[in-house]
Amino acid sequence: MRGIFRALDNYNYRVWAAGALCSNIGTWMQRTAQDWLVLTELTHRNARAMGVVVALQFAPQILLLPWTGFAADHLDRRKLLIATQAAMGLLALCLGLLTVTGLVALWHVYLFAFLLGCAAAFDMPARQTFVAELVGEADLSNAVALNSTSFNAARTIGPAVAGLLIAALGTGWVFLLNAASFLAVLGSLGLLRTDAMHATHRAARRRGSLAEGFRYVWGRPDLKAVLLMLFLMGTFGFNFPIFISTMSVTVFRAGAGEYGFLSSVMAIGSVAGALLAARRSRPQVATLLAGIALFGLSCALAAVMPDIWLFGVALAIVGVSAQTATTSANSLVQLSTDPAMRGRVLAILLAIALGGMPIGAPIVGWVADRFGPRWALGTAAAAGIAAALVGLRYLVAHRRLRVRFAAGRLRVSMDEVGVW
Repeated sequence: MRGIFRALDNYNYRVWAAGALCSNIGTWMQRTAQDWLVLTELTHRNARAMGVVVALQFAPQILLLPWTGFAADHLDRRKLLIATQAAMGLLALCLGLLTVTGLVALWHVYLFAFLLGCAAAFDMPARQTFVAELVGEADLSNAVALNSTSFNAARTIGPAVAGLLIAALGTGWVFLLNAASFLAVLGSLGLLRTDAMHATHRAARRRGSLAEGFRYVWGRPDLKAVLLMLFLMGTFGFNFPIFISTMSVTVFRAGAGEYGFLSSVMAIGSVAGALLAARRSRPQVATLLAGIALFGLSCALAAVMPDIWLFGVALAIVGVSAQTATTSANSLVQLSTDPAMRGRVLAILLAIALGGMPIGAPIVGWVADRFGPRWALGTAAAAGIAAALVGLRYLVAHRRLRVRFAAGRLRVSMDEVGVW
């Protein structure tokens, strides 16, 4: 067990992880309440409206890409995180006040989703690269996996708590509690021992440095393959709020409690996937491809489940596979990237994986409205299979992947080059 949680031996990482867990729980509470507010209170089960919210929330990942990666590589990441976390807490507070006073309208949710996306666009690459300053390169892969564990452990708690609070108090109080949760992560950032942090090489400020990250990625076929795989999954496969909410409300005729339960069940699978990644000293290509392929197959399985309980089982498998794929990709990219370029490369990775949602979410929402939620899940299944084929094509073309039978056993071999 110590091997799984070895990054927690570091004081700074323990403090950061404790604050982040509290904030993550609040974030998942807000996501659940926001989805429920749009789907059942501000519209009549309109999946397209949900798609617009998702699109607005993740569009800044693309729109602000040149500046978000630049900020993560050139600014003090701790101070940048204080600013972004404070901004997100303030936005949650304002939306909560509008909701509890009965003044909230659909366009308010659209506006706050976009503003939250702007803050998150700067927060995410800084937060991902900040881990290296807390633990150093030796425990980086483990810390990345534990970050994912924390994020998804919060997903098991947050939606279930949100479902109960929505039923008892209303959606507005969920937003207000999320605003309060940001005090925990801001406090943890203030308690860090800055003299014990691992200094990382800061990129030099010069003309063309904004475009340097794109040139770096373009010259790496391995990185381009990973990004294309994440684009396919992120654009059509990671629209979980749409999948779960529409299946819950439209197909299974469930209430807020069941909706929160389904979100938590998927998160349990995600926690399991993150813990499995934390056990490994270094990520492996086989794990990445297996996770992607299983994601496609499990989405297809979820699409045909006849009742809400079997649907929950399938969602747990979706959670394991999605987390295995994303954690492996994150660790592989970070460990293979020049530290001075890491912020910009991760900003591109996050923009590709999450910024595709503004394209895919309205499409998936339209499919759910026009053909039904099961067909929307079918698009996620197709995206996962297509992403796995992209990975296999890269291995054949650039790593000379060979599969053969020898001595009655199936053997796989490839060249050891590149990120994977």
